[in-house]
Amino acid sequence: MTETTAHLAGGRAEETAPTMRPILHYTAKNTWLNDPNGLVWHQGVYHLFYQNNPFDNVWGNMSWGHATSTDLLHWTEHPVAIACNEEEDVFSGSIVVDHGNTSGFGTAEDPALVAIYTSAFKEGSVHQGTQAQSLAFSTDAGMTWSKYAGNPVLGRGSAHFRDPKVFRYEGPAGSRWIMVAVEAQHQQVVLYRSADLKDWEYLSTFGPANASDGEWECPDLFPLPVDGDPNNVKWVLVVNINPGAVAGGSGGQYFVGDFDGVQFTADPDSLVPTDADGNVDLRHCLWLDWGRDYYAAVSFSNAPENRRIMIGWMNNWDYANSLPTTPWRSSMSLAREIELATVDGFPRLVQRPVLTLDSGEPARTIQNMELLHNSLLQLPDATPGSAQLIEAEILPGTARHIAFRLLGAPDGSAATVLSFDALTSRLTLDRRNSGNTAFHDKFSSAESAPVKLDGGALRLKVIIDQCSVEVFAQDGRVVLSDLVFPRSGNLGTDVYVEGGTATVRKLGVTSLS
Repeated sequence: MTETTAHLAGGRAEETAPTMRPILHYTAKNTWLNDPNGLVWHQGVYHLFYQNNPFDNVWGNMSWGHATSTDLLHWTEHPVAIACNEEEDVFSGSIVVDHGNTSGFGTAEDPALVAIYTSAFKEGSVHQGTQAQSLAFSTDAGMTWSKYAGNPVLGRGSAHFRDPKVFRYEGPAGSRWIMVAVEAQHQQVVLYRSADLKDWEYLSTFGPANASDGEWECPDLFPLPVDGDPNNVKWVLVVNINPGAVAGGSGGQYFVGDFDGVQFTADPDSLVPTDADGNVDLRHCLWLDWGRDYYAAVSFSNAPENRRIMIGWMNNWDYANSLPTTPWRSSMSLAREIELATVDGFPRLVQRPVLTLDSGEPARTIQNMELLHNSLLQLPDATPGSAQLIEAEILPGTARHIAFRLLGAPDGSAATVLSFDALTSRLTLDRRNSGNTAFHDKFSSAESAPVKLDGGALRLKVIIDQCSVEVFAQDGRVVLSDLVFPRSGNLGTDVYVEGGTATVRKLGVTSLS
């Protein structure tokens, strides 16, 4: 992708607190990162490639960084995989395992990994001023890469044609490679097909639709069974947008529909009509995340057991280059396993964090505790050097508000507040008094999402990891993700109610490392 609206910092930022680097969220050691690229599982290893500036911790010199993991939580950083040069920056894209050796880069017995990425051509290149799709390949399980001599393999003469996500399609018309990419400033997803990853044929275009005031970026297209039924499969088209997301700035929307190997058609219930002035109510669009910091999310290729696992960039272009961390800047989200479930009669995404950890027993467990108006329940503090998992099921009862104060100051003067308003049925993540918010004028914010109770119960899974809060409500039907930068020593956690009585049916707090 391109850094179109980022606020550039004048130099490296001062770290807010010594524990700001996340424990479970991937960060580069001492450089900048943004979009996840080329997510692929191969030979028992998850590969995370990503937009990386190898020389600084602000956006620039776009290349593909590389990290690997066996559990999606603990990552090992490797040298830059695909580097920029004097002719091109290496923008976002994807990787496939070429099992049939259709490209000829490997063998049938030892297939190559093939990266399809956007070449952003620089001044002096014969393609200067354009973006086009190029290939690189690896024959050593993703550890070293060679650019294809015939690059670029697909261009449109466009300055904003980028972010190819390629997958293998098997359908009535046969097997083929499908590419979904974007004409970013036209708010369009464009689809192509190929037999060998080198020669591409145009298929169709989708969009503009729903949130379309900003640039469309980083698309993804994949099938999922509804409620686990293999006889009822729908297709999901993810389109990230910047700016113009529901919480402001960057965000990811999705559509549910059908794909016939040529064209994606969104279901009518995925589409939001425009009003008399041509505007769309963003609250009615389908969002991957209602927070400020989940962008450029794409899914893994070749994941085992047909799992669909996504990772997003945990940042927002409104303030991305100004985050108060050093020497690293920016992190990835937790990996999320996604499924389609019937929600209010329609297929909708549910997302659950991948937490394959032997975390031991919760530091505290509570069952069937009544909380009265203005009562405060103290929970175990977050632990330096660990992340914190809060799992709760609460019956709001007669209470108007239920609130968790996270990463709070010892004197109560600051905290990130996660609250549920029973009257409006909205869940809000408020970081306006979370600590350091002054590094950028667009950072201080409160994000909210509609949450429908199940049997009168509010269910929450909250992961707090040094400088981030990810909230999964109602078993992942609603997600809110925000960065926070608490002051050193702000580790307190508590829950309180206002306006009536609520019941904590169950609650557990666990340290994760």
